[in-house]
Amino acid sequence: MIQALLPHDEHFYVLFDNLARTIVEGAETLRTLPSQAKSEREGTVNKIKELENKADSITHEIYTELNKTFVTPFDREDVHLLASTLDDVMDYIDGSAQRFLLYKIKKNSADIQRLTDVIYQAAIEIQRGVLLVADMRRSEELQKILKKINQYENDADTIFDQAIAELFDREDDAIELIKTKEVLVNLETTTDKCEDVANVLETLFIKHA
Repeated sequence: MIQALLPHDEHFYVLFDNLARTIVEGAETLRTLPSQAKSEREGTVNKIKELENKADSITHEIYTELNKTFVTPFDREDVHLLASTLDDVMDYIDGSAQRFLLYKIKKNSADIQRLTDVIYQAAIEIQRGVLLVADMRRSEELQKILKKINQYENDADTIFDQAIAELFDREDDAIELIKTKEVLVNLETTTDKCEDVANVLETLFIKHA
């Protein structure tokens, strides 16, 4: 009822903030997986799945709001694109968690832990960037955030490359190699999706500068 009385611009901002917060919670939960005992993992993965479902619901609410209102905070295409790229991040967080459980990753890989930490740090910056969408005048602050997200993506690339090289050097079990590589690939791709969000945010601010 309260949301129905909000100006449409503010309603969109609330929805985007909720979506970004859900991503942070998902990333924070994901980073606990590598060090968990096998008995704990299923509950953690289920929690991430619930957060992914929540993110889907928020995204669909944004789309519904977009279809029923003439007043949007910025171009309709950009509203749709920002919601879509944010949802992609949560989808890949969930995908990484699902692979971790399904493939029964045995080892507490330092590289996997480092990648999940990077995802969490990028998610925090995404949330900060999304909050700035409500005030397009704060472009300098946004540029600092975007720089951090880009740096995290570069860090993830470095961690991933080193992890893959070491994996092929030390892992004799071909099946374990393939399973671990799949998890690493999905985690690295998650950071690419974070960078996609940064690119959308940058385009928004350029348009409204």
